[in-house]
Amino acid sequence: MALVVVCGQPCSGKSTAALCLAEALKESNVKQAVKIINETSFHLDRNQSYADMPAEKNLRGVIRSEVDRSVSEDNIVIVDSLNSIKGYRYELWCLARGAGIRYCVLYCDVEETHCRKWNDERRENGEANYDDKIFEDLVRRFERPISRNRWDSPLFELLPHKDGIEKSSTVILDVVSYLTKAADSKSRDVKILQPTIATRSTRLSEANSLYELDKATHEVVNAIVEAQGQAMGGPLNGVPLGQDLPTINISKSVGLPELRRLRRTFIKLTGQTSLSGPPPPCDAVSAKRMFVDYLNRELGTA
Repeated sequence: MALVVVCGQPCSGKSTAALCLAEALKESNVKQAVKIINETSFHLDRNQSYADMPAEKNLRGVIRSEVDRSVSEDNIVIVDSLNSIKGYRYELWCLARGAGIRYCVLYCDVEETHCRKWNDERRENGEANYDDKIFEDLVRRFERPISRNRWDSPLFELLPHKDGIEKSSTVILDVVSYLTKAADSKSRDVKILQPTIATRSTRLSEANSLYELDKATHEVVNAIVEAQGQAMGGPLNGVPLGQDLPTINISKSVGLPELRRLRRTFIKLTGQTSLSGPPPPCDAVSAKRMFVDYLNRELGTA
């Protein structure tokens, strides 16, 4: 239903904002489940996760995979992490677009001096904090979200140092409104991302559809070869394949190489059509019916 990317400098209040947003959503009685994905979900230490580039890359991969598994019409997913690299936010945006759901960015806008102070206070209190070297590196590499970028839009900016963070905060409530508002002609400000060929999975690649299509077309080719052997090279009229299936009507003898070529062409055309039209057949009967109709048009009198 929605993907919310929380981003900001280290120790800028992102986790608190994520929790407040989750609570506000639950109190709004949304029907969808609310799920927070962060380092804590995988029992990862923040200093170890950002100790070097391979570790950081692995962390982003783990979170991205979990987001990919979680985004759906039944979930509101909140990604509570630094999300400081614009290219990574673009990848998350692509996951939302591929799922055809809403998307927004919640930015905790806090000056570096306040983030450093909060990090020091956490260390003094024995709470989770960043080592100074890692903190400085993350601050230096942070890429601020910009609303004109499609992967940073719509952008909701929270000011924790000025306004604090509460589930009743104006910005939090604005995010809740955006995520729960009905998407219709009257709500032009609500944008539901639409999947494209580049972001959605090719339905033909699904194991069941591919298997059934391959198996069904192979059985039809075998039936034609056997029938032609019995007809001694004559025309094939009314060769049955089973109940509720059309008969094969081929006006001339067709060799096995030609049948195999037609079979490959049919599978290819079916895959191309499924990208913008109806899905490929997922059962043997439908696959056989389509293939026989195709062969009768290409080779037969029907």
